[in-house]
Amino acid sequence: MGRGKVVLKRIENTINRQVTFAKRRNGLLKKAYELCILCDAEVALIIFSNRGKIYEFCSSSSMAKTIEKYQRCSYGAMEGSQNSKQTQSSYEEYVRLKTKVEVLQQYQRNLLGEDLGHFSTKELEQLENQVDESLKQIRSTKTQFMLDQLSELQRKEQIMLETNEALRSKLSEGAPSLSSWEVEPCNVPYSRQPPQSEGFFVPLECNSTLQMGCNPVALNEMNVAASAQTGNGLFPGWML
Repeated sequence: MGRGKVVLKRIENTINRQVTFAKRRNGLLKKAYELCILCDAEVALIIFSNRGKIYEFCSSSSMAKTIEKYQRCSYGAMEGSQNSKQTQSSYEEYVRLKTKVEVLQQYQRNLLGEDLGHFSTKELEQLENQVDESLKQIRSTKTQFMLDQLSELQRKEQIMLETNEALRSKLSEGAPSLSSWEVEPCNVPYSRQPPQSEGFFVPLECNSTLQMGCNPVALNEMNVAASAQTGNGLFPGWML
């Protein structure tokens, strides 16, 4: 009688599971060693038990070098395919954007009245309606902008008027009253000096009792000069 097929499933018995793990682990390590010897292959084997214990085998001098080689071969091809996909996607995006730009440029030329030879009457009417709608929107935006500016100017004017009124009130409260200076004239006492003698010389009064320093001859000459003055207070020419 032949051997029946073994169903692969988790061994529930803990002891049997540990015994099976040890036997098959050793067999797997042996097969890996035989493969690298017989076929001159680079083999790396890493096994973790259910308790986290590690078992490894490497045909080369370093497990790290073998893992690095594996990453270069595996992830390098994957990155290359991703790069090619990204390049293809970028090119498709470029073509799509280029087509969109060309359509927009053509539409702009049509709005400016260029390249309209192939348009039908209906298409021209649609284009005219679009231009009218655009003009209405532009005028509406312009009007709103001007109204906003006018409102802002009115607000600033109101603020300036209020500030001016406040300054005028402060000035009227703090400044002295000038009504008396404006209405009543200044009463400054003023006295007219007595008129001076019209002559150039004022006769001196000499006390006749005092003879010291008094020259009678000089006094007589002064009296003669005073009598010789003209009517307008000037001396005759022979005395000049």
